Amino acid sequence: MPAYRPPFIATSEITPEQCFVKRRAFLSMTAGGLIAAGSGLAAAAAPLTAQPGAYTVDEELTPEKDVTGYNNYYEFGTGKGDPAANSASFKPTPWTIKVDGLVGKPGEFGLEELLAFPIEERVYRMRCVEAWSMVIPWAGFPLKALLDKVEPLGSAKYVAFETVVRPEEMPGQSGFFQPLPWPYREGLRLDEANHPLAILALGVYGKTLPNQNGAPVRLVVPWKYGFKGIKSIVRISLTETPPPSTWNLSAPAEYGFYANVNPAVDHPRWSQASENRIGGGGFFGSNRRPTLPFNGYADDVAGLYSGMDLKANF
Repeated sequence: MPAYRPPFIATSEITPEQCFVKRRAFLSMTAGGLIAAGSGLAAAAAPLTAQPGAYTVDEELTPEKDVTGYNNYYEFGTGKGDPAANSASFKPTPWTIKVDGLVGKPGEFGLEELLAFPIEERVYRMRCVEAWSMVIPWAGFPLKALLDKVEPLGSAKYVAFETVVRPEEMPGQSGFFQPLPWPYREGLRLDEANHPLAILALGVYGKTLPNQNGAPVRLVVPWKYGFKGIKSIVRISLTETPPPSTWNLSAPAEYGFYANVNPAVDHPRWSQASENRIGGGGFFGSNRRPTLPFNGYADDVAGLYSGMDLKANF
């Protein structure tokens, strides 16, 4: 019998390592979603390969159990533990984001296409409007990279975001009492969206996003209050006028469109001068620290608001 000779494969046909790794991550995430659909259990987060990013902070990371267990995500309930407790039935795969509006090349991007962008880890501060904060290692890519793909028109001035509506999977969207109008909507100015700090996050703590953290893709803008970080995004539209923003529409005197972290502008019901860092192990205010303008990112983003009255445009 002649000796076995493996088939010849040209070098040009070999899949680049980076594409192979990211596809493996996607397939792992898809498999997790399928297991969840069949078993009723939450999909386990899959490992997500990310390169170290240029942005980080010299502060202790918030424990993973707090990042994944202490959340505001009203689609799953209004309690901090509700998202982790009530999101097991949510199916984050398959997934598509529609990008349209004032663009030259509108399109739809599947999750595998999003994972094909260069993914990097960014360690960001997160400041909630409720005066608590975390330090979180996100994995994602600049929002600008996706917007460039669709070629924004010169008339585009704002970017609108919309989250998914699935009352059969999101108990906060069903029932007699609805805490917010659905879908959840958010918006940025185009120059804010194009800033390198603004990312679309696909993972946290080296894994794909858990359901309670906005799986499979969410917005992260670290110089703004956390409610601007819309989760489970299904649509991004470029507009000429400011888009609706859910919390701004619901309580305009309490939640501004810009929502930049500003210790000099209090919430009508509490001070914003300081914050409680979650996960530090202290009690009775011992984890409180001064809040920084723009959440500590003033050197990077203050120029976006040159000449603006930040008290009027809160």
